[in-house]
Amino acid sequence: MSDLPFTPVTPVTPTPWEGLKRFTDARIALGRAGHSQTTAAHLAFQLAHAQARDAVHLPLDAATLCPELQALGLDVLVLHSAAPDRAAYLQRPDWGRRLDATSRERLLRWRQAQPGAEPVDLAFVVADGLSALGVMQNAVPLLTHLLERLRADAGQRWTFAPLALVEQGRVAVGDEVGQLLNARCVVVLIGERPGLSSPDSLGIYFSWAPRVGLTDAQRNCISNVRPAGLSSERAALRLHALLSQARRLELSGVGLKDETEETVPTLRPHSGDRLSQTP
Repeated sequence: MSDLPFTPVTPVTPTPWEGLKRFTDARIALGRAGHSQTTAAHLAFQLAHAQARDAVHLPLDAATLCPELQALGLDVLVLHSAAPDRAAYLQRPDWGRRLDATSRERLLRWRQAQPGAEPVDLAFVVADGLSALGVMQNAVPLLTHLLERLRADAGQRWTFAPLALVEQGRVAVGDEVGQLLNARCVVVLIGERPGLSSPDSLGIYFSWAPRVGLTDAQRNCISNVRPAGLSSERAALRLHALLSQARRLELSGVGLKDETEETVPTLRPHSGDRLSQTP
């Protein structure tokens, strides 16, 4: 027998920029095994794909979410889009953009019970969208931070319509809700289309003077609200600033620019990473 020590050989060839992986969830620096992906990278991709598919089909747990929203001091109306179920919702996006007849009647009854009332400033809509997981995890923390800022606003008082919790809803359903509630502005919190590293992302859309038929150019959007993306606190800061501008200028969409200033965190790689520290 040979007296030479045994040295195990790994079939994986790493990349020289492995250290960059800790700065992003993107699939970078995967390495290779021969001319193929490594087994670990392939299995991780399959897991992420399964999580994204699950997020699309996961039903919204309105029974759990409703009392959490009410605890924020908001009245909650549970509504439904014109899409009767998830299969119809995915096949007919236009049905998800409108309320069903029962929901419209409910909002009209609320409106009729407020005779002579002035328009409210804000109507919030929470909709499952394409990721109920993103809504369940991020809607309440975001609203908590936002309402704290709105209620502490110096020099201007905000009034609120009941919050609409819409099942099988898409972004544009908020315009119909806002119109029926006689709101000056509607804010839609909706689960975003899952990515392969972000099945839990929440999107924010708002429209000034909401009405059925508005286009995307008349809305503003803040996306990727989740713990691994834009935090709820930072999203609330940005949304509050935009809503204040929208109220002052009485508009939303392409004419309203995000002028909030945020501090970008400095990347501080450990020694050995092939990065120079940001000054």
